[in-house]
Amino acid sequence: MNIDATSDRPVFKQIADHFRNEINTGALAAGEPLPSESQMVKTFGVSGGTVRRALDLLRAEGLIVTEHGRGTRVRERAPVLRLASQRLTRANRAAGLGGFAADMRALGLEYKQEVLHLGNVPAPQEVSERLNLPAASEVFVRRRRMWGGGVPMQLADSYYPLDLVEGTPIVEESAGPGGSYARLEERGHRLASFREELHARMPSEEEKKALRLLPGVPVVSLIRTAIDVGGRAVEVFVSVVAADKHVFQYDFSAE
Repeated sequence: MNIDATSDRPVFKQIADHFRNEINTGALAAGEPLPSESQMVKTFGVSGGTVRRALDLLRAEGLIVTEHGRGTRVRERAPVLRLASQRLTRANRAAGLGGFAADMRALGLEYKQEVLHLGNVPAPQEVSERLNLPAASEVFVRRRRMWGGGVPMQLADSYYPLDLVEGTPIVEESAGPGGSYARLEERGHRLASFREELHARMPSEEEKKALRLLPGVPVVSLIRTAIDVGGRAVEVFVSVVAADKHVFQYDFSAE
């Protein structure tokens, strides 16, 4: 690559453009090292400061990582989790699979859930509104961290009205085959529909740590309300995932 001294584009961005193209086309594969800073200085005929600005830009975009003793390399990409409309079907629940388990099985990944908290809590406003409860009403929460392929993939909080879960496996560490939705249906709350809302934002410090996010990586928060055949909201599910590791795929009827 030759630096275009006549271009209005800053030199450090031209260098970043070069490596970004190499990464996106696969010329530089995941895990492959980039040249050292001294090599780049010599190759491009620029200062070390210019090279570092280019690398800072690529790092902020989540394309490269720099680790002590390993230098700078192309970032390894975790498997993309595809959250499709079919993941919450009754057939999956009958097969003993909750939504996350269905996703992971489709990707051929080992999965597990780490229970962080089980208990009664005052409902956050976004939860009480969707469950049609008075503000700050007590609800039961299942707070988990979901792992796929040895990587933390999702923070998941499920909130339930107390009268629906008392005396059921939902309040225990394992809700049983098919997850909480299967248990709700066993109690007569046959599910009729789900409403999902997606919110993109920057993560909190706790979320960065729990999901092992690189600097500058945003998250997507999904809020899903489960509604039974009687029209009652029986669960509000709030998840947080890394935006660069997920594709949200939905299929809709054209009718």
